[in-house]
Amino acid sequence: MKHERLYPFLLGVMFLVFWEAAVSIAHTSPLVLPSPSVVIQSLWQGLRSGYLWPHIVYTLTEVILGLLIGAFLGFVGGVILGESARARTLMMPYVVFSQVLPKLALAPLFVMWFGFGTLPTVMITALICFFPLLENTLASMQKVDKQQLELFRMLRASTWQSLWRLKLPAGLPTIMAGFRVAVVLAWVGAVVGEFMISSYGLGALIIAAQGSMDTPLMFAVLTIIAVLGLIFYKAAQLLERHLLLNYSDH
Repeated sequence: MKHERLYPFLLGVMFLVFWEAAVSIAHTSPLVLPSPSVVIQSLWQGLRSGYLWPHIVYTLTEVILGLLIGAFLGFVGGVILGESARARTLMMPYVVFSQVLPKLALAPLFVMWFGFGTLPTVMITALICFFPLLENTLASMQKVDKQQLELFRMLRASTWQSLWRLKLPAGLPTIMAGFRVAVVLAWVGAVVGEFMISSYGLGALIIAAQGSMDTPLMFAVLTIIAVLGLIFYKAAQLLERHLLLNYSDH
């Protein structure tokens, strides 16, 4: 079992070796496709010189704020819609409407409303993260075991007790699945938002590297985004395990 955890790492090493060999054999220009060694060199120089760190912190701030806002509103909205059929009938068309609209099309409006800087990108990120939490929370609350729910009613449990002791624990795996999706989408929202409306951050840095034909730097920034995104995803998995263990103990 422990050896199986090494397989993804070994697969990644094999891919990098193949990539390095293919670029070397084909004599591909770094402007078209840099080798992994050139990308690592560019990444190391950017980190050592301090050039990349402010952009990393900037994008991290947008991702964390957007994820927290979007996940919180999605979770609360999912609980409200799950508990109230009337609210669900009234609000769901507008929730779906907000998600059908392309987020990039809203970027110019967000700039007019919130100005340039971090806030518009945070709002785009939050809007992207909102729906997975809402949809999964709503779905989990509608799939509660009817017999268990009836038992809670017979015991005269309050709405809050039924929610806290039955519905949320039973639906936690589904809710956390939505959170993991939101974690991934938060990086997409922040980086793409920076493409459009920011001159700072990792997304803006990719555009700047493209303009200066610095392809190794582009790959270096993409590597940072991929690594940080994976770390966030793994953190979400650890959080899920922690919450499931806590609920099982109770």
